Amino acid sequence: MFDVLVYLYEHYWRPDACPESDLLMRKLSAVGFEEEEISEALAWLDGLQTVTHDEVIAPSDRASRVFAEPELERLGPEALGFLQFLESAGVLTPMLREVVLDRVVAVPRGPVALEDFKILVLLVFWSLGEEPDALILDELFVDDEDRLIH
Repeated sequence: MFDVLVYLYEHYWRPDACPESDLLMRKLSAVGFEEEEISEALAWLDGLQTVTHDEVIAPSDRASRVFAEPELERLGPEALGFLQFLESAGVLTPMLREVVLDRVVAVPRGPVALEDFKILVLLVFWSLGEEPDALILDELFVDDEDRLIH
């Protein structure tokens, strides 16, 4: 599923630039993706579109967030730490945090690895037509092993 999501991110500027679902499924299949992973990715994206376009009451900035057991099971300790980093850095508003958590729970299998979690966060921004600042993009794209220390 994550490979399909990355492919879509790399090949389409925004989700509304993607072709209709049937045509997109055929294109992804022609590229070599399996039907199951295409279906999972498109269902995940449909859920993302629903969550980001529905009227939802935003949590208060001063509210404390207690994670439910299914969220903790899907996140795992590394992704949870990264989520808290993004929130404390001001990258994720409480509203965006809830969107990210909704999409993490929607992943068919868990826990979500840190690199996959970063893809999910990136796709939340992509779906909104937003791009996080350059330092956060660097955090989302570059593996720690590949970093050069200056």
